[in-house]
Amino acid sequence: MKVISTEKAPAAIGPYSQGIVAGDFFFASGQIAIIPETGEIAEATIEAQTEQVMKNIGNLLAAAGVDYSKVVKTSCFLADMGDFGAFNEIYAKYFTSKPARSCVAVKTLPKNVLCEVEVIAYLGE
Repeated sequence: MKVISTEKAPAAIGPYSQGIVAGDFFFASGQIAIIPETGEIAEATIEAQTEQVMKNIGNLLAAAGVDYSKVVKTSCFLADMGDFGAFNEIYAKYFTSKPARSCVAVKTLPKNVLCEVEVIAYLGE
């Protein structure tokens, strides 16, 4: 296994890695709307926070040597299922290959953000 780490995504805020490569797969920890350069949370709208989450995921994927087209599974967590439509509009811009996905509403997310997304990507050809 190999730990993936980049300053272009938020540092882990607990006892975990930003991501792990195991065999032909990259497993990214859940990303929230932290702006890596400042440590601040993106603007408190689902649109702004989803965009920041997607940027963070893109930077982690790049650190692992892949891009969004190699993502095979996402797990999405929303603080409010009422944000589902707005979240989906932004999500669809990034995940054009339409990976398998779970999306659930949860009571509370870290730092009270509006969404969190984790991904699994295939590193092979």
